[in-house]
Amino acid sequence: MQESITITTPYITLGQLLKEAAIADTGGMTKIILAEYEVLVNDENENRRGRKLYPGDRVDIEDAGTFIVEKA
Repeated sequence: MQESITITTPYITLGQLLKEAAIADTGGMTKIILAEYEVLVNDENENRRGRKLYPGDRVDIEDAGTFIVEKA
């Protein structure tokens, strides 16, 4: 499953993307997801919720799908 996340700002953080995609409700839940599931940003393992994502970035989340960041 691939889903687009549209942003109006120059970037979005990984934590914000998880909330926008309805994968995590809170920052604490985001930390747990990043610790327990494989999260890849542009095919590189990532566990920082503050990682900046720009239009064109691809995020693969184990058991949740693939998300592409797009500019509005």
